[in-house]
Amino acid sequence: MKRRKPVPFAERPYRDCVGVALFNRDGLVFAGRRVDDAHGHWQMPQGGIDKGEDARTAALRELKEEVGTDKAEVIGEIDHWLSYELPPDIADRVWGARYRGQRQRWFALRFQGEDRDIVLDGHHPEFAEWRWMPLDELPRAVIGFKHDIYTQVADSFRRFAVPARSSRKERRP
Repeated sequence: MKRRKPVPFAERPYRDCVGVALFNRDGLVFAGRRVDDAHGHWQMPQGGIDKGEDARTAALRELKEEVGTDKAEVIGEIDHWLSYELPPDIADRVWGARYRGQRQRWFALRFQGEDRDIVLDGHHPEFAEWRWMPLDELPRAVIGFKHDIYTQVADSFRRFAVPARSSRKERRP
């Protein structure tokens, strides 16, 4: 069987993808440590958009696949693509060496469940562990080539990084 010659890095397209900033009631964001990252970097859920799938549907699907829950509602969206390039040595090892990086549509979601609803042991687990983290800490916790994207996401979604308003009426003394 003849192996096809890889496309030169500079000629590769970006892979269409979504990212999810999942905020809890306290305004903290979900961060997971990838199972394949020996350096302990954290990231938010993200993944590819399937053929014929719209970005919002992909974001909700990725949340269910990677975090094990669909107990969330969309509260915001970045209305343009954010892109990053993988280091060439990584790009040559993933996705069949077809892409140079990813262009992502990001969504902010408010988690409606309880921590016990988050289950990381799906069919193909992405994360080894998870925690709630202040949004502004994530750009420093993510792998270097995603730093700029995470800074843009933090700037765009900062307004959601506050405690959610309670639906209960406050009692007056």
